[in-house]
Amino acid sequence: MTDGETASTLQSFNASTVPKRHRAMSPSRILAITSNTLTELTRLKVFYVLLVFGLLLIGSSIFMAQFSFQQEFQILKDVSLGAISMFTSLLAIVATARMLPRDIEDRTVYTILAKPVPRFEYVVGKIAGVLLLLAISTLVMIAAFLAVLYMREQAVLQATAKQMASAPPDQLADALRAVRASAFNVDLVPGIIIIFLKACLLTALTLFVSTFATSTIFTIVVMVFIYFIGHLEATAREYWLTAHGGGLITRVFLAIVALLFPDLQAFNLVDDIVAGTAISMAVFIKTAVLGVFYTVIYTLLAVFVFYGKEL
Repeated sequence: MTDGETASTLQSFNASTVPKRHRAMSPSRILAITSNTLTELTRLKVFYVLLVFGLLLIGSSIFMAQFSFQQEFQILKDVSLGAISMFTSLLAIVATARMLPRDIEDRTVYTILAKPVPRFEYVVGKIAGVLLLLAISTLVMIAAFLAVLYMREQAVLQATAKQMASAPPDQLADALRAVRASAFNVDLVPGIIIIFLKACLLTALTLFVSTFATSTIFTIVVMVFIYFIGHLEATAREYWLTAHGGGLITRVFLAIVALLFPDLQAFNLVDDIVAGTAISMAVFIKTAVLGVFYTVIYTLLAVFVFYGKEL
């Protein structure tokens, strides 16, 4: 859907047909903006570059280890999930950082907001388009990862069955069961969900920064700093509490820092899962709720700033 098509779709919601209720939230208008945003983002060259990079990284991980099957599967999962996390984080930042500046530069935002479209719907539609793209990209990456993992599992199963052809049936069954247990683990699912929620958080935060930023480059630079600060925050907080104690002022200061710079390291559950540490349901729910909370808060902040922005 092109910008002209979006404008035509939104034109149907003119003042004569929606007299006093044009400020009420309309799912149809949000869907039109979301669809147009998704179409625009899929045309970005950076999207395909990052996608190819991620898929190549996942595929090349097959040849990165020729150790025992436990070590091979562990490295395969570590490299593949790391690539997915890196790809989704980069896509969230790069795709979101350019949305508002480009719409303002192309004057698309003026065309849309001139119709009975509240700024809230515009912002929600934009971020929904990015989140939909992230969901599709994550599913593609996960499908590629599972395909690679399945192929390696079948290769190891065949090699194990061949090597233990003369072994007792019970030993052979135990060996094959050990291979399957090392390949795919249900504990990977919570880690993958948290990877997606981390990307959602970065999307909302990038959108918030872009509402008062002067350019796309400025937004990306700021987000790179926030990204690294967020991953180092836990270590810095632990050092600060050790060096300065845990007084009220210190804790209030650290709480403010945590609100401004989310602890992104808390979303790296995959490292523990790949290492064989089971993630409890309480930790998963706490991390998921934290990701949703930050996403909602930063989205609302973006809406608030965008309402006061002069266009």
